Amino acid sequence: MINIGVVGSGGIIAKHIGHLADRTDARIVALCDVNPEMIQARQEAFFEDRQVNGYATPEEMYANEQLDAVIITTPHTLHYGQAVQALEAGCHVFLEKPMTTSSKDAIQLAAKAEEREKVVAVGYNTASKPTFQYLREQIRNQTWGSLEMVSGFLSQNWMTLTTGLWRQDPALSGGGQAYDSGAHILNSLLWSVESEPETVFAFTDNKSCAVDINSVMSIRFANGVLGNITISGNCAADGRHMAFIFEKALVEIDGWGGDWIKVHANGKAEEPEIDIPEVFPINNFVEAVQGKAQVAASTKNGINHSLLMDGIYASAQSGLPVHPAELQG
Repeated sequence: MINIGVVGSGGIIAKHIGHLADRTDARIVALCDVNPEMIQARQEAFFEDRQVNGYATPEEMYANEQLDAVIITTPHTLHYGQAVQALEAGCHVFLEKPMTTSSKDAIQLAAKAEEREKVVAVGYNTASKPTFQYLREQIRNQTWGSLEMVSGFLSQNWMTLTTGLWRQDPALSGGGQAYDSGAHILNSLLWSVESEPETVFAFTDNKSCAVDINSVMSIRFANGVLGNITISGNCAADGRHMAFIFEKALVEIDGWGGDWIKVHANGKAEEPEIDIPEVFPINNFVEAVQGKAQVAASTKNGINHSLLMDGIYASAQSGLPVHPAELQG
């Protein structure tokens, strides 16, 4: 039995609890949150049938529980310190996205996980979607020749919906819409291309907020693929789309949730038959801890995401293209 603790018992944890509910080999045994009312709400909603202890701090939880793993769903800038703390407590770690808010921290966290021989997984949803697993396999196999370019956009009414919340506090969020909801489409790009962002040129617009609301970015990857992504946080209509452009085909896909895919090849457009089961990120994490599966989104994905975000913000500030790997110093 894998005993799991939770650091941060806010809204997203309900999804992970639900996905673990039917497992007999893993269970949540402790909840931690700075807000005791949040812990009580989770206990009443999901754990009326058994005792799940609540704690105000991770230190208290680790001192009183025998944990094998921890789920961290706190504000973004807290992830690095809390993940290191969990590793030092002997736990495998599942982190909500983003893994960290700097590439320096991402690299150090990956090294710490390797040193401790622990699994660290990042909760990017599209990495577990059959559509994206299918697409990445075709990219690897060069089914339609080489992947040359990727274009995508995401639009949301994010600025209005997050007003007054920690997501617009840079001390907690590390950035705005690009680092928050934008992480979904950006990881869909990074996870599929499987290469380090070599050069980034970006513009951001804060719309008088403390964090970025709108952003556009162009990326050259180390493997030569070119990418262009637009992220809007001030649009009344939700939208999402990605186009993967190959030598011999065009693939359109839902870059936010991976809910649909269409392949344009050989003079026709069709939805491919995909015989790949979906494994939710938290269940993939459990199976990786058990040695039964590879992590869908690993520390390598977290590093590339942080490199890209470092590049986006540095370029937007300077007005020039930047090389994210050179920003470590």
